[in-house]
Amino acid sequence: MPKKPVTPRRTLAQLPEQKFASRPQPDWLSDGVTFDHDCTLCPRLAKFLAAGRVEYPGYYCAPVPPFGDPRARMVIVGLAPGFHGANATGRPFTGDHAGLLLYRTLYRFGFASQPESVTCDDALKLIDCRINNSVKCVPPENKPLPAEIRTCNRYLKADLEKLPEGSLLLALGSVGHAAALQALNLKVGQYRFAHAAEHQLPNGLMLLDSYHCSRYNTQTRRLTEEMFDDIFRRAREILDAKP
Repeated sequence: MPKKPVTPRRTLAQLPEQKFASRPQPDWLSDGVTFDHDCTLCPRLAKFLAAGRVEYPGYYCAPVPPFGDPRARMVIVGLAPGFHGANATGRPFTGDHAGLLLYRTLYRFGFASQPESVTCDDALKLIDCRINNSVKCVPPENKPLPAEIRTCNRYLKADLEKLPEGSLLLALGSVGHAAALQALNLKVGQYRFAHAAEHQLPNGLMLLDSYHCSRYNTQTRRLTEEMFDDIFRRAREILDAKP
């Protein structure tokens, strides 16, 4: 695969001013099946979002829809929106430090049209790739409860049911790993999470694990950019080997 041109690594402060979305982007209409903009099934999260709308009236502060190619063969499963990131902008991994590394890496391996996710209505397109989260609403302290993950799993399940055989799931962190397996009605205990672990699933899908690209993980070097590159290099190899 030809290498992408080297691009400057900008910080959040160097990106253009964020624009916030009030409704999901057109590719992800609120159909109540794969996504529900008005979902309030988790009382704690609904209460937290309501308080956020009061304190930050310019923020999106609602369930965040998936982002990317509806026909993609690779789905990235993350944790949940960050309060000042996706919860503010309405797009996964947009407006936070994790997104800087994620989108830069997606671009490098041909999964994105540009290396930065700047605003919810910029020109960024994902290529054969879609991003979804285990929990669609921002949780207090970025820690969803097990019951909230189970409740929200219905939306991830509906999304993954559309994947063609031979598709790849890329789990960012152990929560994304477990949520993906739960959505596929598979036993989590049979598939141990580990960075760079590969799991061939009985339904013709493959699950590839990575540490989450959170600011904490990258600052402590639990996950380096080189390690993250290796994950997406392997993802590209897996997909390119498919007919």
